[in-house]
Amino acid sequence: MSESCAPGRLSISLVLFRPDLAALAATLEALVIACRTAEVVPVLHLVDNGDAHLPLGFAFPPGWRVVWHRGQGNVGFGRGHNLALHAMGEYHLILNPDLELAPDALVQALAFMAAHPDCGLLAPAARWSDGRLQYLCKRMPSLLDLFVRGFVPARLRKPFARRLARYEMQDLVNAHDVLWSPPIVSGCCMLFRRQVLHALGGFDPRFFLYFEDFDLSLRAGRITRIAYVPQVRVVHHGGHAARKGWHHIRLFGASARVFFQIHGWRWW
Repeated sequence: MSESCAPGRLSISLVLFRPDLAALAATLEALVIACRTAEVVPVLHLVDNGDAHLPLGFAFPPGWRVVWHRGQGNVGFGRGHNLALHAMGEYHLILNPDLELAPDALVQALAFMAAHPDCGLLAPAARWSDGRLQYLCKRMPSLLDLFVRGFVPARLRKPFARRLARYEMQDLVNAHDVLWSPPIVSGCCMLFRRQVLHALGGFDPRFFLYFEDFDLSLRAGRITRIAYVPQVRVVHHGGHAARKGWHHIRLFGASARVFFQIHGWRWW
């Protein structure tokens, strides 16, 4: 059971399902540093979808309110994050447990939101562990885009390179310039204004895993402005559904079907 808490300036939610504890510790350590740098004391929601008491062994700083959500079973990524909707701060950060914020990430993010009150959703610039830029902003996908990007080996993708670059908005996304109104941003790290996420009702519970962030982005873009802000830097270690085995491939396919049924089928 979770305990109630009064909303403050920043709330954060992480959904956990049998996580790599070393990677989770790195995420939490980076989060603590980023909050300390920004001088915010958050309410942190940890949603344990693994239905087990994680041996976390992590010492949170004094003043942090850590709310565990346990006993709900594996309700999925989006529904897990939605458990925090009743106790959001002025800003709510949706965060993956395989992502590390830069020390000044929250300073930059909160300053941008304060300077741009019309922005209701902020997405950061993500890099791989080796420093390469991840293209996590997307245009509306087709089934062909998803198939090639997810399942065609890299050595065979050359004929589709221009198509994939357009889908990933490589013509507009860089490490320097703010990009307004990307249609889709990644759910690995989303900073929302409370009133926007509340108006959206959070993630659509019809998605168990995958595409819930696509759907949420498209719905958010109808009621607020979305900004990709490269000054907000993160390192993201995740992705690659096709490399996680047949179970994840089936989940990916099931969610893709729900997504296209809602937003319209595009084959190529």
